[in-house]
Amino acid sequence: MKFHVNRDVFSEAVSFVVKLLPQRNPQPILAGVLIEATDEGLSLAAFDYEASARTVIEATVDEPGTMLVHGRLLSEIASRLPNAPIEVAVDDDGGIALTCGSARFTLASMPVQEYPAIPEVNGESGLVPAEDFATAIAQVAFAASRDDVTPVLTGVQLEVSGTDLSLVATDRYRVALRDIPWGGGSAAESTSALVPARTLQEVGKTFAHGGDISIAFSGAGDREIIAFTAGNKTVTSLLIKGNFPPVRRLFPEQTEHHAVVNTAELTEAVRRVSLVLDRSAPLRFTFTADSVTMDASGSEQARASESVDAHLVGEDVTLGLNPQYLLESLGAVRSEFVRITFTSSDNANKLSPVLITSQTSVDQAGSDTFKYLLQPNLLLR
Repeated sequence: MKFHVNRDVFSEAVSFVVKLLPQRNPQPILAGVLIEATDEGLSLAAFDYEASARTVIEATVDEPGTMLVHGRLLSEIASRLPNAPIEVAVDDDGGIALTCGSARFTLASMPVQEYPAIPEVNGESGLVPAEDFATAIAQVAFAASRDDVTPVLTGVQLEVSGTDLSLVATDRYRVALRDIPWGGGSAAESTSALVPARTLQEVGKTFAHGGDISIAFSGAGDREIIAFTAGNKTVTSLLIKGNFPPVRRLFPEQTEHHAVVNTAELTEAVRRVSLVLDRSAPLRFTFTADSVTMDASGSEQARASESVDAHLVGEDVTLGLNPQYLLESLGAVRSEFVRITFTSSDNANKLSPVLITSQTSVDQAGSDTFKYLLQPNLLLR
C-alpha cells in the first residue's frame, strides 16, 4: 500500500475522524483509524461501536490497500508536519512509513482483521440547513443531563413531523426546545431518535458551515443508528434506547404574565452578583414594574445585589433561579431582549417553571422558535 496526499487535506481528515473517539478506550483496537486507498481516493474511518466518523479525500494512490494505525498519534503527527506533500507506504515488515519533506515517521500497524465493520446507513433521510441545525444543537444540547444514571436524559430527542424537525433536551430541572425546517423524506410519517448529546455537539461543530445536512435513520432493535452527512463527511451514532419523557406538555399554551429584559445587561448582572453565591445556591430575583433586582447571600457574610431595567406585565414576582442554568439559557436565546414568562400550575404546593424565549424589542416577540423552561428553586426566608 502506498499513496501521496496533500498535508492540509490529510491532517483535517484525520482530525475529523478521531474527534468522536473516547480519550480512553477499553479495547485498544478501537483507538485505530482505518485507512483505505483505492482508485477513487482515500477513505478514513473511526468507530467505537457507538459512534463512527468517515470521510473520503483525494489522493494519488500508487498501490491500493488497507491499514489501521493509532488515530490520535497520527492526528498529532499530521498537524505538525512541514508544508509539503505526504507519502505513506506500508513496509515489507508491516510497518507504516510516513514521509513529509525531511520528516520521516515509522508507525506500528494494527491488525485490520480485528477491526469491526463500519455501519452502513441506507434508511429514510431528509435535509436540514447546516447553519440552522448547528445553531439548534448549541441552543438545546447543554440542557441534557451529564449523569449516566439515567441514560435517556443524556441525549437530545430529534422529532420529525411533517416539514419540521424538533430538538428537545432535559435534565429534569430544565427543558430546551428548538424547531427548524425539515426537507425531504416522508412528510406524512413522524420519526424520533434519541441521540447522545456529546455526539450531536460534535456534529454541530463539524458541519456548521456546510450547505445542507442529510439525516438518515436506519437499523432496528438494539442497533438503531442515525447518520449525518454533509459533503464528503459522515457521522453515525447508535441511538439511546428508552422512552424520552413527554416534556412538551410542560410548555404553557399562553400567558401574559411576563417580563422583558435586555439580554446582555441581565447576563452581566447575573454573572457579577452570583460570584458570592455558594455552589448550587439559587439567586433571588425580584421583578417589579420597571426593574429586576438580584440578591445573593454567600458564605462568610458576603452579599451582593444589582438591578437592571425591565418591563413587567402583571403582578410583582419574587423567585429563586439557578444562575448557571439561567446564564446558559440567556446565551442560547441569541436576541437583544429576552422574555421571561411566569407560568401557572394547578398544584398550589409546587413552584411553576419560568418560560424563556427570544424578544426582538420590548414590545415585539422574537421570530426564533427556541423555548426554555426552568424550574425555580425554593428560597430560604
